[in-house]
Amino acid sequence: MNAQTSKKRALLPALRSRNYRLFFAGQGISLIGSWMTQLATIWLVYHLTNNPLMLGIVGFTSQVPSFFLTPFGGVFVDRFSRHRTLIGTQILAMIQSLALAFLTFTGVIHIWHIIALSLLQGFINAFDAPARQAFVTELVEHRDDLANAIAINSTMFNGARLVGPAIGGLLIAQVGAAYCFLIDGLSYIAVIMALLAMRFKPWKTTVTNVNPLQQIKEGFTYAFGFPPIRAMLLLSALVSFFGMQYTVLAPVFAEEILKGGAQTLGFLMAASGVGALFSGIYLATRQTVVGLGKLIVLGPGILGIGLIGFALSRLLPLSLLTMLFVGCGTIIQIAGSNTVLQTIVDEDKRGRVMSLYTMSFLGIIPFGNLVGGALAEKIGAPYTLIIDGIACILGSIYFAKQLPALRKLVLVIYEQKGILTTAKH
Repeated sequence: MNAQTSKKRALLPALRSRNYRLFFAGQGISLIGSWMTQLATIWLVYHLTNNPLMLGIVGFTSQVPSFFLTPFGGVFVDRFSRHRTLIGTQILAMIQSLALAFLTFTGVIHIWHIIALSLLQGFINAFDAPARQAFVTELVEHRDDLANAIAINSTMFNGARLVGPAIGGLLIAQVGAAYCFLIDGLSYIAVIMALLAMRFKPWKTTVTNVNPLQQIKEGFTYAFGFPPIRAMLLLSALVSFFGMQYTVLAPVFAEEILKGGAQTLGFLMAASGVGALFSGIYLATRQTVVGLGKLIVLGPGILGIGLIGFALSRLLPLSLLTMLFVGCGTIIQIAGSNTVLQTIVDEDKRGRVMSLYTMSFLGIIPFGNLVGGALAEKIGAPYTLIIDGIACILGSIYFAKQLPALRKLVLVIYEQKGILTTAKH
């Protein structure tokens, strides 16, 4: 038993830390609820409006605050307790989900309710996402476990992405979308309890007279002045704009192209979750961050091939297969970039850089959703995704050509931090 335990610890060293184990347990439960809500929301919007553009508008309102407010969220989490910030955001997110459940159960829900509550969720995420990204460093007791913790986070996120939509699709088909919102609202209790059970040294509030706008400017200058960080942020933005439009167009494929229903939609989203889960597990079991650059630039290419295949498919089994590639490519790029960024960033700018990372990923998605919804209305969902796939493949090729020069700059930091020495042993 002891040998087996030590083997597990060597494989997933981040789980040695008590706070991280609590975070892992609470977050794992809540994320399943979040994915159920995401699926239920797009399903409800499509059934209330039968309009692909409206899917894009709701997707836009839920995430556009991330684009404008996340830099301020980054300054906030560099100044104040990330632990307390997360407790606050989780309580607000629970209220938002329960409000959706109440309106749907009572049958009074209208599209404007969904847009307003999606906007509220966007405001919450603008502070929650950078706090969560930067908080990971406080959860692990051993600095060497950070890359593993980020990879486990990604695996957990995508495990939920696999289970959540599958359960959500079945629930919508059997009892309706309201139950998805209710379960999501109640699942936040697990996260809040886990956060309250954590033990930390008292947080020292950073006293500074620097204007928040000046701090945001410092963060931008630092991130965009260093080519490897700039390249990862731009590649994440490209994947978010083109590669994530399928999430709001999926109901069109499920109903009109594959002639299915809520269960079909659930299976499609779950299939992308399976591909993402495989990528997450692979990243979590990697022993070192060295060599991730090649995977980061390969990810958008895999995603692009998956999107084109999905757009051309008219058979459910083939569509499910192509969604594996979509999920796999997305997570290799997004989680890989997250791991490298967290490794090379200066500690005093971590919150701000991770807020820019959140902005490049979550903040760009709404603009892609809006363009995708409008384009799908004009030329159809399949052609829209073919264009998206081509853009992702071209992005992959472009950044692959930049890789040798970027790698040299990153290796200098790895050497300074002793990562190259550790990787050799």
